[in-house]
Amino acid sequence: MDGTEVREAVLALLALDREGVTVRCFAPDIPQRDVVDHLRKQPAGEARNVLVEAARIARGEVQRLTELDVSEFDLLVCPGGFGAAKNLSDLAIAGADATAIPEFAAVVDAFRRANKPICAICIAPAVIVAALGEGAVTIGNDPGTAGAIFAMGGTHVEQPVTGYHVDPIHRLVSTPAYMYGDARIGDIATGIERAIHAAVGLSRSRS
Repeated sequence: MDGTEVREAVLALLALDREGVTVRCFAPDIPQRDVVDHLRKQPAGEARNVLVEAARIARGEVQRLTELDVSEFDLLVCPGGFGAAKNLSDLAIAGADATAIPEFAAVVDAFRRANKPICAICIAPAVIVAALGEGAVTIGNDPGTAGAIFAMGGTHVEQPVTGYHVDPIHRLVSTPAYMYGDARIGDIATGIERAIHAAVGLSRSRS
């Protein structure tokens, strides 16, 4: 509701580890747009930092997003969670008029120009389209978000929770995950594993 979706992040890290991929985690060093009491699903009335909160999931091994050097990486993976739409972009507020924050837009653009794959999970595919202004992605079957993707210059391809979509032109891989809010965690894991496998395959075949 206010940050990275923890299960999506952990499942992505697990899938990458099983693919034999060495991972480094990054987050912007900025205030969260808001903080939510997840038990009561209400504003918590406190302030938190995105980088500090990311460290909870990364077990402290996280760097500022501005320190990411695309030349050191083969693949970018972006978990979802409403925080991607609130902190990496203003998608949660601006909808089809959304833009990505400058440091995230710069990273996405750098991977795109380097022809390196980007894998995005849940709502993150829409944030990637906000950053690039193009690309074919899936966020499942939510018509409102699909419409926003189209308005931002992208294309939406409907997929089930266990599915994924590959855009070979823009080298984007996406999977819906908790865009299906009532999905089983096993099905979420299957979709993420398949998307990560496809994205790693693209990175290893990069010309």
